[in-house]
Amino acid sequence: MKSLWLDRDKTFSSDPFQPGARYDTVVAGAGLTGLTTALLLARSGQRVLVLEARSPGAVTTGNSTAKVSLLQGTVLGSLARQYSEKQVQAYVDANREGQAWLLRYLDENALPYQRRDAYTYATTGEGAERLREELIAATTAGLDVEYVLDAGLPFPIQGALKLTDQAQINPMDVVEALVLDVRAHGGLVAAGVRLRDVTGHGPVTVQTEQGNVTAEHVVLATGIPVLDRGLYFAKLKPLRSYAAALELPPGLTPPPGMYLSAEEPTHSIRDYESSGRSLLLVGGHGHPVGRTASEKSHLSGLLEWGGTHFPGAAATHTWSAQDYQATNLMPFFGKLPRGRGRILFGTGYNKWGMTNSVAVALGITAEILGGKIPWADTIHHRITSPAGAYSAVALNAKVAATLASDWGKLAADSMRPEGAAPPDGAGKVYRDGARPVAVSTAGGTTCRLSAVCTHLGGIVRWNDSEQSWDCPLHGSRFSSDGQLLEGPATRNLPPAGKG
Repeated sequence: MKSLWLDRDKTFSSDPFQPGARYDTVVAGAGLTGLTTALLLARSGQRVLVLEARSPGAVTTGNSTAKVSLLQGTVLGSLARQYSEKQVQAYVDANREGQAWLLRYLDENALPYQRRDAYTYATTGEGAERLREELIAATTAGLDVEYVLDAGLPFPIQGALKLTDQAQINPMDVVEALVLDVRAHGGLVAAGVRLRDVTGHGPVTVQTEQGNVTAEHVVLATGIPVLDRGLYFAKLKPLRSYAAALELPPGLTPPPGMYLSAEEPTHSIRDYESSGRSLLLVGGHGHPVGRTASEKSHLSGLLEWGGTHFPGAAATHTWSAQDYQATNLMPFFGKLPRGRGRILFGTGYNKWGMTNSVAVALGITAEILGGKIPWADTIHHRITSPAGAYSAVALNAKVAATLASDWGKLAADSMRPEGAAPPDGAGKVYRDGARPVAVSTAGGTTCRLSAVCTHLGGIVRWNDSEQSWDCPLHGSRFSSDGQLLEGPATRNLPPAGKG
């Protein structure tokens, strides 16, 4: 499953990684947050190294639906139930600045993007009530949102919110431009190098699987922090969602705007011009990572929905993405606890990374260079509401219950599976003595791995859509042969018997 954006002819050529080298700042993660931060610091004259475990844009950025919008579903209404008007205003100001920076950067580099009106629509009475809450929160924060009855969709709705003149992009165009720009300002981007740990008080030592480097500051732009200081894995809900690019039959055109439903399961809609074809991009049908009987069924449900409302549509690409939602709904960024001011991070964008990631990059850069941004200071001083605290408690109760339940089931299972390997595309977990084993067959190759996540010991579960092993505790994911894909873990799944 490769996204429309990642299906490109261009290949990335890595800069060499030099163990023992010293930098002003090392950035872990070459998505939009990491590369924007790296560019801003390199422009200031810093010597910057970007480490990317896979390739630039390979994780969340390259799998986004890439809407650059200040109307974000019903996010503002949800924030307004927990925070003061000042806090909600700071969130809008941050996203407005992130959007403005990104679109200005696109203009300056002659990169294509499309202006579109953004809509949040409702098909039920409950959804319509959410629209009313969102309208109040958005207008209070200064957004020129209006309520409309017709959003240009080919199915009936009860109403929609509309914000004009928003934008949509191809995120990999931005990633590739940022990489070139970082290098043009003296920075390095090294792919295939994973940060394992950061030690010391200053300068700090950045430990990787290919050797160590030192730096005055480290920025964790890894989706979820890969260092457990601050316990942010316990404050974030890892979510997977699905997307598809659909080619429409002759005579059928995509709706004119960018859309997101107010109800669950969410349905996202936008268009994209590719090689003379006008494609329809649909997304949604998400779930917490590793906590569904079949990931494939979620993708099938999305495709079925698309086929119902756009008859004759044929999928050219299908993919999924992982995002992190803060239990108190507001992104986290800034100095990592117990990092002595030298380790900074950003996370919890709640599926709105195109604007939040750039805003966080601006905030992190200001902290490193000694600047001050009013909206960042306001967000840093937020107080978690009772609802946010309850959400964190509930999330971690579910994590603990899942951990106990999965280990309990294995303890009760004294039988090894029969000798036959799983069929192609399938995987299962069993107990071999005291050891949980994950066995799968993918592409005709059968692998037996430790079933214990290398982060905090959860039992991984088979993802039948991505053919991966996903941890239901905090969202670490591994390929069928054990290679770490994403999440807070920093090590691969070892072969069975070696974990």
